[in-house]
Amino acid sequence: MTSVSPATQKSAADTGVLVAVDDLKVHFPIRRGLILDRTVGYVYAVDGVDLDIRRGETYGLVGESGCGKSTLGRAMLRLVEPTGGRVVFDGVDLSATHGEALRRMRRRMQMVFQDPLSSLDPRQSVESILVEGLRAHGLDRGREATGRRLRELLSAVGLPSTALRKYPHEFSGGQRQRIGIARALTVDPDLVVADEPVSALDVSVQAQVINLLADLQQEFGLTYLVIAHDLAVVRHISDRVGVMYLGGIVEEAGSDELYVQPLHPYTRALLSAVPVPDPVLEDRRERILLTGDLPSPAAPPAGCRFHTRCPWRQPKRCDTERPRLREVAPGHRVACHWAEDIRDGRISPHEVRPELVEEESALVPDTALTGPASVTEVLGP
Repeated sequence: MTSVSPATQKSAADTGVLVAVDDLKVHFPIRRGLILDRTVGYVYAVDGVDLDIRRGETYGLVGESGCGKSTLGRAMLRLVEPTGGRVVFDGVDLSATHGEALRRMRRRMQMVFQDPLSSLDPRQSVESILVEGLRAHGLDRGREATGRRLRELLSAVGLPSTALRKYPHEFSGGQRQRIGIARALTVDPDLVVADEPVSALDVSVQAQVINLLADLQQEFGLTYLVIAHDLAVVRHISDRVGVMYLGGIVEEAGSDELYVQPLHPYTRALLSAVPVPDPVLEDRRERILLTGDLPSPAAPPAGCRFHTRCPWRQPKRCDTERPRLREVAPGHRVACHWAEDIRDGRISPHEVRPELVEEESALVPDTALTGPASVTEVLGP
């Protein structure tokens, strides 16, 4: 097991950081040829992610399908081998940890998978599924003690003790997800990565599982990384939210702040697509329609990854310079040249509104909405 320097350990302890991800990359090779099997390119699933998860908090990760959210979560647990960067868990550099040392660390990091049916072995009873983790980590204390432990876990996730003798196909989707959560908790983890924990469930069941996760966090002192594409779910359960686009984090802020004052154009586009039940608010809110398709992660655009779809693209800058994730306000980080202009006082927050751009479009070239005109050219100095 490889540890980081004492200075890094002290810094992590001072800030309460449990997991520190530094420039993490996961590139999957694209191979062709039946005989030579040569590598002709890479899929840049995760490409330089930096984030910290504090002890006891829930960090929400959102973004479109295919942006690399699930791969990032798996790479943090070394279920997928990173291509570069490192993950420091409680002072231990996981990227330099192998064998038995890594297995011991994995006891403290567990995952709840997206599909509760495919992640449970249909040939194993619930008791066998739960006991497997205990035995793998040497935590099986005998039939009586282990049985008591399993009954307590099932009670904690809202299932009766009779469930131990049943098989996954005998349960509903929500109940199977509860079994998956119980399996993750059997080994007393510190971190739980929940990958789309409610996306496969009915809306009525989603609320039950979300509330269950919140209750278990209080009871067991858990730290969560919740991966989801449902912004309403993430806002309800998360303390901080990271927005991911094409392999990188483009914005990160406290949950309330991100939803009240998003700064990145992509975040604002995502929020503008969330249904609003009040027709009055629906008419007044910002609407942003992104043009074009999501670029391929095998051939990401140069410069800012979002510039091919951004309505406020600055051609000379966004097409060539990749923005870094920088703090523009306390606890609020953004990777966007436009947000940097806000930070430096060149433009005001939320000055660029789609409605205003549409009004001005009659006075500027038709290409203004897709990029060739800068923010200053559209709005004036």
